[in-house]
Amino acid sequence: MVGRRTVLTVAHTITYAKRLVDILSLVDDDFRVQVAFTVPPHVFGDEVPRFLERLGCAVLPWEEAVRLPFDVAVAAGPKEVERLSAPLITLPHGAAYLKLVPSATEPGVAGLRRPDVAPGGRLPAALVMPHHADLAELARHCPEAVPLAHVVGDPVYDRMSASLPLRRRYREALGLRGSQKLVVVASTWGARSSFGRFEALLPRLLSELPGDEYRCVVLAHPNVWSGHGAWQVRSWLKRCARLGISLLPPEAEWRSVLIAADWIIGDHGSVTLYGTLTPAPILLASSPAQDINPASPAATLALTAPALSPVHPLVGQLHYAAGEYRREEYAAISARITSEPGRFHRNMRRLLYRTLGLGQPAHAPVAAPLPAPAPLSAWPAAGQEVPA
Repeated sequence: MVGRRTVLTVAHTITYAKRLVDILSLVDDDFRVQVAFTVPPHVFGDEVPRFLERLGCAVLPWEEAVRLPFDVAVAAGPKEVERLSAPLITLPHGAAYLKLVPSATEPGVAGLRRPDVAPGGRLPAALVMPHHADLAELARHCPEAVPLAHVVGDPVYDRMSASLPLRRRYREALGLRGSQKLVVVASTWGARSSFGRFEALLPRLLSELPGDEYRCVVLAHPNVWSGHGAWQVRSWLKRCARLGISLLPPEAEWRSVLIAADWIIGDHGSVTLYGTLTPAPILLASSPAQDINPASPAATLALTAPALSPVHPLVGQLHYAAGEYRREEYAAISARITSEPGRFHRNMRRLLYRTLGLGQPAHAPVAAPLPAPAPLSAWPAAGQEVPA
């Protein structure tokens, strides 16, 4: 087709790939736009090619992608993107900017440091940001990038918000029966994540939560799977899975599962923070101050959500968290995720098409409700491969 524009999607990890695939729904049905994918070298990128192939994506080898010209490239991480021959739009891959990087040479907030914003000294054509409050940190680390920043919003916030009325449908899809309660255990990655405490936490879920009253689901960050290896993660959790704890595969849809939760046991990661959008009380199994950006909503959540105790009965702690839950406190925390609630798709499409040099399609972009999750009984047990 004459005049077709090309978009290169730079998917370093499963987490980045899932965020970018979701955003590229903005060019659905537009025959003027051709989308290609590539996978740069990354320590957590081993499963990305298979994930993209399952979606039917056209995947270019990285060394070919850096040689070819594109009209726009989009990326959710900085590694080697300075090599691309295209105007670059960069996006965060999670909620807000939650984590500190304890680097000897470039300490600061992950995603807003100069190496993150201008890898190899190259500034992007546009830097997508979720909230105006983050501009001050960007100005401190990389002031020349401030004119390139566009406060667009957060796509997960908007899609989860649009999906909250479907909570009952998601619970039915999971196979929860009657008054059965769902406990979602969410973990980011790293030594001080809640995954690092699973060895003590998971046996408590098995021994203290009656199986006929509670169902438990583990949402481990895809980097946990990549870092340790899928076989190892499933091996560690094999016995728990056999005894009724469900393990969400890294490529599966987690947002509708989070909406279905009655309680969330989490840490300082994005999934736990997105949990503040839901009606579920949150308990924190881990919230290391040295890893948390003190200006982020994760820091506020650490002061708001009860800390999980290793000695008090677990059922009592769940009920305590429910009794202390104040919706207005959680709403104030979730409001810090985006200063453009409900407007990400409109803002992002305008930016993308402007960078492409095309007029937008003559219909309003919408945040589509999330698909229903698969039944818990259909998820592969730990130790099994995920079906292709």
